[in-house]
Amino acid sequence: MPGLVSVKTPPEAPPLRIAVPDEKNHQIRPNPDRSDPINPKTTSPIPRRPSSPSPSTSRAKPLPDRSSGKKKSPEKPFIDESSLDNPDLGPFLLKLARDTIASGDGPSKALDYALRASKSFERCAVEGEPSLDLAMSLHVVAAIYCSLGRFEEAIPVLERAIRVPDVPRGADHALAAFSGYMQLGDTHSMLGQLDLSIDCYKEGLKIQMESLGETDPRVAETCRYLAEAYVQAMQFDEAENLCKKTLEIHRVHSPPASLEEAADRRLMALICDAKGDYESALEHLVLASMAMIANGQENEVAAIDVSIGNIYMSLSRFDEAVFSYQKALTVPMVASRPPRLKIVFFMCILDSYRVEDSIEILEYVLKLREEKLGTANPDFHDEKKRLADLLKEAGRSRNKKAKSLENLIDPNSKRTKKEASKKWSAFGFRS
Repeated sequence: MPGLVSVKTPPEAPPLRIAVPDEKNHQIRPNPDRSDPINPKTTSPIPRRPSSPSPSTSRAKPLPDRSSGKKKSPEKPFIDESSLDNPDLGPFLLKLARDTIASGDGPSKALDYALRASKSFERCAVEGEPSLDLAMSLHVVAAIYCSLGRFEEAIPVLERAIRVPDVPRGADHALAAFSGYMQLGDTHSMLGQLDLSIDCYKEGLKIQMESLGETDPRVAETCRYLAEAYVQAMQFDEAENLCKKTLEIHRVHSPPASLEEAADRRLMALICDAKGDYESALEHLVLASMAMIANGQENEVAAIDVSIGNIYMSLSRFDEAVFSYQKALTVPMVASRPPRLKIVFFMCILDSYRVEDSIEILEYVLKLREEKLGTANPDFHDEKKRLADLLKEAGRSRNKKAKSLENLIDPNSKRTKKEASKKWSAFGFRS
């Protein structure tokens, strides 16, 4: 999640890492500069039960089986409801929740601990004073609900959490409110409630901008996050305005041709493409490709070349589209990543009036797949079917001694000799 500032965690509170299934999750994280002591001893604030009256060792519990290598989950302690008034109990229960998740015992028990922790923080809160500990524990409860797929139950928890902080009180409160809104937006998004999700992201962005200023790099990340949500909701004008703001911020804080700028321009190209502004989309993709080349991101360059080919298709500039796909094809080949070769379909579609060339390319791809992936890959069957159709159209059988890539895509090949005088207008490439 785009960040605001670091949270000041109480010294007795352990660091929390609650995993949720969505890679775009938003939650409060503790200060990364704070390190845990080695082998900390956690003293339970829960009264201990009286020991057994018999000291006999005949009924001693067997030692846990260490052969399995599986980490045992902490035993569920007896918790008296009256002990929830103990201010030490909340941090202790949150540690239990963390340990339970780390043990792989499942989130259900961790949820019980987190719920009790939030109840303890609520009881121990000073009247009239917003408790950031309570807000944090509610975020954890909601994250566990989401990890269980119980998104509807997470919604009211997060709605309560965002009411706890008092933003004018400072950065910690602003972060708690920002995190709550972003996490709530993600949860609405998981339920397909895009409008509600966008409303939450907008509130989070507003809080972040008020706290950090409008040109902070972290604001740019949130702007892009909201822009992506607008794209999903097909609200392209709003997405374009936010993406322009993101570009402006990165232009101030990042060097020219940065990876951040490349990501922004790829998103702008997607937006322009959706709006039918293909020329602008092409311009952004070319600039993004240049940035990726400058940063040595060859595989990303190939993906951008495919997108450039798609734009050329929309502009009915088929020769240039074929050339872009050929450029992209060379990168996965050189990087030995045959799963990326699905781009060959675009070439075959566009090259349908050049059946022989399409057959040669597909024969090469199939040969490569057979050697490196075997024939079980689903792409292999799709490409084999396409090749069979082309061979039937050409009236000949498959040549399993496929040409090399250099012979297929080479400046001196038969096809390019016929077009030696042709220039690729957009980039200045000669065929």
